[in-house]
Amino acid sequence: MIPGGMDMEKKRIVLLGATGSIGQNSCAILAANRERFETIAVAARSSLDGLADAAVKLGAKVALTTDTALESELASRLPSSIKAASGMDELLNIVTSKEVDIVICAIIGTAGIRPVLAAIEAGKTIALASKEVMVAAGDLVNAALKAHPEAQLLPVDSEHSGVFQCLAGRRTDEVDTIWLTASGGPFRNWSAEKIANATVAEALAHPTWNMGRKITIDSASMMNKALELVEAKYLFAKYNAKLDVLVHPQSAVHALIELTDGSLIAQCGYPDMKLPIAYALSYPERLPFPGKRLSLAELKTLEFFAPDRKKFPAFSFADAALEAGGTLPCAMNAANEIAVERFCRGEINFGSIYRIIDCVMSNWHNEAQASLEQLQIADTEARSKALEVRL
Repeated sequence: MIPGGMDMEKKRIVLLGATGSIGQNSCAILAANRERFETIAVAARSSLDGLADAAVKLGAKVALTTDTALESELASRLPSSIKAASGMDELLNIVTSKEVDIVICAIIGTAGIRPVLAAIEAGKTIALASKEVMVAAGDLVNAALKAHPEAQLLPVDSEHSGVFQCLAGRRTDEVDTIWLTASGGPFRNWSAEKIANATVAEALAHPTWNMGRKITIDSASMMNKALELVEAKYLFAKYNAKLDVLVHPQSAVHALIELTDGSLIAQCGYPDMKLPIAYALSYPERLPFPGKRLSLAELKTLEFFAPDRKKFPAFSFADAALEAGGTLPCAMNAANEIAVERFCRGEINFGSIYRIIDCVMSNWHNEAQASLEQLQIADTEARSKALEVRL
């Protein structure tokens, strides 16, 4: 029931990336609010046990693996009431189905671009947690949103959700600067030499957030914030605002906007990803949240610092990608993914992540974004170049 005692029609959900960190938090929100949400389908790539568990927990009609070779194995883990499906074509059929209202995209990497574009063309609401979609294909996504105004895209990243909330009701000419905050990661107080030789275990020791392996390492290198800056450019393009970052170790303030008169408006909250997920799913309403709440009295101190751009070259990469646009952000993202993989395999040290990205971006032939096929080629080319870099 909604305030006033009126019956409320359930929102019908598809959850892409159901087994990752965002997916699991989304499952918790959906399971706790069955009276508001009906889960049509859950999808993941290869974590079949987690996918089956999510499907059962949410009472989904369909569980889908994007790997067609795993469909039979997935089916063996499901009760007869839940259909097993597989492959990108079937995934696109599901996200564009008339049965679906909201698509939660929590797929890691660029694999979310096709289903997001398809969902927009079908007029769906997309709760977007996959920053790579906007980083690699922001122009294409925004063009699709313009062509299909019945669709809407709502950010799920805590920082972008914070910006979205701060911007509510603001005219585009009122906003001067959008500020994203960063915890600073585990290496905020380390020397550049020590950072360069950090181990995988050290990079995964995030002081605030409990995230997946790739995002946690990106947070340590500050590449996560570089990607978020580019994402913000496309998410909030109509404001034409400056973009910047503040290091904020307490992670209580997720974003700020600075208005043209110098006023600052901040969005604060306890660092729990369930909060921005719940807001995107219930927007423009808000769900009651039973979890821990932020107490400023207990926190006592809020600190803010400018990031050290010499120790963290990621911000230089973001500057270049923001200025150039086109396919360069896609190349930056792809090079980073390969560099992180090489670091996790022990092929390179932590500092070489930056060198690989710099090498790919410095030698990139940039083009305006024209098509999904073009971006797929750019992504493949950048990955290949990142694998070829010898250090």
